[in-house]
Amino acid sequence: MAATRSRLWLCFLLFFVALLEARGVPVGITYVRNAVARGAVCLDGSPPAYHFDKGFGTGIHNWLVHIESQSVPFIVIFHLLLLTPFRSLKGGGWCNNITTCLARKNTRLGSSKQMAKEIAFSGILSNKRRFNPDFYNWNRIKIRYCDGASFTGDIEAVNPATNLHFRGARVWLAVMEDLLSKGMKNAQNAILSGCSAGGLTTIVHCDGFRALLPMGAKVKCLSDAGYFINAKDVSGAYHIESFYNQVVATHGSAKHLPRSCTSIFRPGLCLFPQYVARQVQTPLFILNAAYDSWQIKNILAPGVADPHGTWYGCKLDINNCSPNQLKVMQDFRLEFMYALARLGSSSSRGVFVDSCYAHCQSETQETWLWGDSPELAKTSIARAVGDWFFDRKPFQKIDCPYPCNPTCHNRVFDPQERPNL
Repeated sequence: MAATRSRLWLCFLLFFVALLEARGVPVGITYVRNAVARGAVCLDGSPPAYHFDKGFGTGIHNWLVHIESQSVPFIVIFHLLLLTPFRSLKGGGWCNNITTCLARKNTRLGSSKQMAKEIAFSGILSNKRRFNPDFYNWNRIKIRYCDGASFTGDIEAVNPATNLHFRGARVWLAVMEDLLSKGMKNAQNAILSGCSAGGLTTIVHCDGFRALLPMGAKVKCLSDAGYFINAKDVSGAYHIESFYNQVVATHGSAKHLPRSCTSIFRPGLCLFPQYVARQVQTPLFILNAAYDSWQIKNILAPGVADPHGTWYGCKLDINNCSPNQLKVMQDFRLEFMYALARLGSSSSRGVFVDSCYAHCQSETQETWLWGDSPELAKTSIARAVGDWFFDRKPFQKIDCPYPCNPTCHNRVFDPQERPNL
């Protein structure tokens, strides 16, 4: 009995050490304080911020700039990974009116004063070759998300009653200029990536990011869980389209959305990748779950469309879904496939669409590259993205319908967590 107990403790200790190694070291925050004078500020008027882990060895001239979806303080990693089931953490979302922007103004999503001073880099941001073989020694940056509109807003006036600053486009430019001054202007290879609202930011700013860098640099973009589609909810209404229209109006985003899109479509539609991404000239990789958990919760079955909570249990855990709900989700997958097909074919594009109930798969080690991480065609996400970026092998794979993929890490949500919409 004692020997068995000792072996169990040894296994636990080895597992814990491996998890800590996968988390990497905590990376401190950098505030762009000179941005304040230019009005490039978060919702509450505080300076923008990012976390920067410098490259080394052969990676010193390579840059990976990642837009935040969520950031977890280093001290809570043990609790999240070992003491609780595998659960989701909220993404950044958007705020669409004064009320919702005020609700986030004094949180980490609206103020750098409320952001964790250190966060752990993992997944695509890991500094360990074992866990991030292609990008581990690059300059790796996580830009904190604090404007509520995917860095597109720019309204000069500030109402003293709310003190809300809608300056996301200025924040984007200020952070880019700061990174250029710290060596990004000499980049040889660069990736702009992001997850959730950050994944949408990546698509919207992809060509602009490319234009900032040297002509000879290899520059590509990775959008993780950012391919939000314009679809009806379960009540038959286009709730998400109305929501995006309000985001654009509230933040004054129209003038900072790609002109190639707004010259054809209404500005509110140009927050949907199915309309804006087809004009992107820079090589783009779409990483998404076909049953994206955020989209199921907020686009397909938002609370306003489900007043009796019929979808409540299903949205928490896909195993709770009824046959009829699964049929509705299969139809949503087909809509997602149709929206993705609107991009047209391109040999420079990468596609990894798995049939998981998930959201954001590049930031966490378990889904980016781990012993049981999700795979398509026996290929992990990390391998697919690396092969695509370095032109070793094209990767454009779409999974079969749920529940065909046994490698999925399907999300289970905390019942106390409230959706972003």
